[in-house]
Amino acid sequence: MNSFAWSAAFQNEPYTDFNQPEHREAFLKALAAVKGQLGHRYPVVIGGKEVYTEQELVSRNPGHVREVVGRMSQAGTDLAEQAMQQAQKSFATWKRTTATERAALLLKAASLLRQRKHEFSAWMVVEAGKNWAEADADTAEAIDFMEYYAREAVRLSETSLHQPLPRVPGEENRLQYIPLGVGIIIPPWNFPLAICAGMTTAAVVTGNTVLLKPASNTSVIAYQFFKLMKEAGFPDGVINFVPGSGAVIGDYLTAHPQTRFISFTGSKEVGLRINKLAAEQAEGQIWIKRVVAEMGGKDGIVVDETADLEAAAKAIVVSAFGYQGQKCSAGSRAIIVESVYDQVLARVTELTNLLEVGPAEDNAPIGPVIDEKSRDKILEYIGIGREEGRLVTGGEQVGEAGYYIRPAIFTDVPVKGRIMQEEIFGPVLAVVPARDWEEAIEIYNDTEFGLTGSFFSTDESRISAALERMHCGNLYVNRKCTGALVGGQPFGGFNMSGTDSKAGGHDYLLLFTQAKVTSRKLP
Repeated sequence: MNSFAWSAAFQNEPYTDFNQPEHREAFLKALAAVKGQLGHRYPVVIGGKEVYTEQELVSRNPGHVREVVGRMSQAGTDLAEQAMQQAQKSFATWKRTTATERAALLLKAASLLRQRKHEFSAWMVVEAGKNWAEADADTAEAIDFMEYYAREAVRLSETSLHQPLPRVPGEENRLQYIPLGVGIIIPPWNFPLAICAGMTTAAVVTGNTVLLKPASNTSVIAYQFFKLMKEAGFPDGVINFVPGSGAVIGDYLTAHPQTRFISFTGSKEVGLRINKLAAEQAEGQIWIKRVVAEMGGKDGIVVDETADLEAAAKAIVVSAFGYQGQKCSAGSRAIIVESVYDQVLARVTELTNLLEVGPAEDNAPIGPVIDEKSRDKILEYIGIGREEGRLVTGGEQVGEAGYYIRPAIFTDVPVKGRIMQEEIFGPVLAVVPARDWEEAIEIYNDTEFGLTGSFFSTDESRISAALERMHCGNLYVNRKCTGALVGGQPFGGFNMSGTDSKAGGHDYLLLFTQAKVTSRKLP
C-alpha cells in the first residue's frame, strides 16, 4: 500500500443515514444474511491453528433469548499457556517489521471493514442488542481506530526525524519507541467491535503480539473481528484468539510472568483486581507489568437556569438511555438548578415516555439489556431507587422474549444515595436539584469516578469555571456526554474511571511502547 494512504489527513468515518431507503434496504439485507449464520461453533485460535473444545459458551440474542447466536469454545489454562508461548515466538519476528508495514495491514483491515460495514453492525444488533444507529456508530468507530492508529504508528516511528534530540557535541543521539512484548487484551461487551478493535490494533500496530480474550457476551462479534484481521494479512500468532472465563484464564494470564502488559476495559471491580494481580512479581518476571485500564463512570449533566432547556432535556435523555444506558459514558445523573428543575424534569420525562421499547432488529430506540445477570442487577437498583427517592416513570420489565426494561427516572434522591453514587449500567436516571450552578458542580464532583460530564449554560463566565472545576476526563459543553470521536475527543477518565488512557488520542500508542535512547560517539 502506498505511503499516501496514511499521509492523508485523518477523517472520522461518516454515519449511515437510515432515513434513506437504500440504506435501510441494504441493512435489512445484511441483517438477514447474519441471521442465516446463527448457531455456528467457533474455535480458540492459536498461531493460526483452530482448536474446538468440549467446554463451550452459548451466546444468545438478548432480545430473543431462545435464539442462539453461536457456540464459543472456551480455553482453559493449558490453551492459554500455548497461546502465550505462540505469542512470544511470534513477537520475535513481528517486532522487527517496520511501522509502515504494520500500518499498511491496519489500513487494509479498515478498508475491508468499511466494505462490510452493515454486516458487522448486524452482528452487533443480534448479539449485543444494539439498534441500527448504535451499531453503525460502533462500526464507524472501529474504522476510525484503525485509520487513526495506522497514521499514529508511522508518526511515532518518525519521532527522531521530526522531534530530534538537542545536539550533543561529538555524539549522535536518537530516541525511538520500541514494542513492549506480549499483551493481554480484555475488551468489554458494550462496544464489542470498536473497543475490541481499538485495544487490539493499538497493541499490534506498535509491534506487540497479543492474546485477545473477548467478552463472553459478545465473543462471536470478536471472532468476526479476528477473522477480519487475518484476512487483512496479519500473520498467524500476532493476534491469538483465546475466549474463556475471566476467573480462569483472565487471572492466569494477568499473573503470568511473560505477560508484559494488560489492556482492559470493564468494571471498576475487575479493573482493580487486574491492577492488583499485575502488581505482584511472578517468579521469572523481569519487568513491571503495564496496565491500561478504562473502568467506567457515574457521569452527569449539569444544567443552569441560563441554558437552552430543550437542548439540555434532549441531551439528558440521549445520554442516559442511549443503548439502554449501557455505556461507561452514560449520563446517569442530571443535576439541575432548582429555578428550572421542574421544567426540565417534566420535559425529560415527556421525552423518555416517547421512547419505544422493542427488539434491536426492529430498530427500536430502547432495546434489551445484555443478559439476565444485568437485568437482575438493574432491577435491584430500581428497587433501591424506590427506597431512596421517587420513581417518576418506567422501571418495569417489558415482555418475556428478552431482557427489556423500560427507562426509569428517579427524583428526590439524596446526593449520597446509591443510585447517585454507584454505576448501574442500565436505563436508570437520577435527577436532583441544586441551589445554584456552583452547588450543581459540587454535586457533580461528589463521586469516586471521573469519566464524562456535560455543562449546559449560556453564561461564558460560568462555562469557564465549569471547564476548570468539573473533574473528569471528557467534559462537554452544551451537548450530550456520550459519543466521543476518535482523534478529536481522546477518551479516558480520572479516579476510579481508570488510568486516563485517552484512547483515540495522539499519545495513546505510547502506552504500548517503551522509549530507547541510543548514543554513538562520532569519529
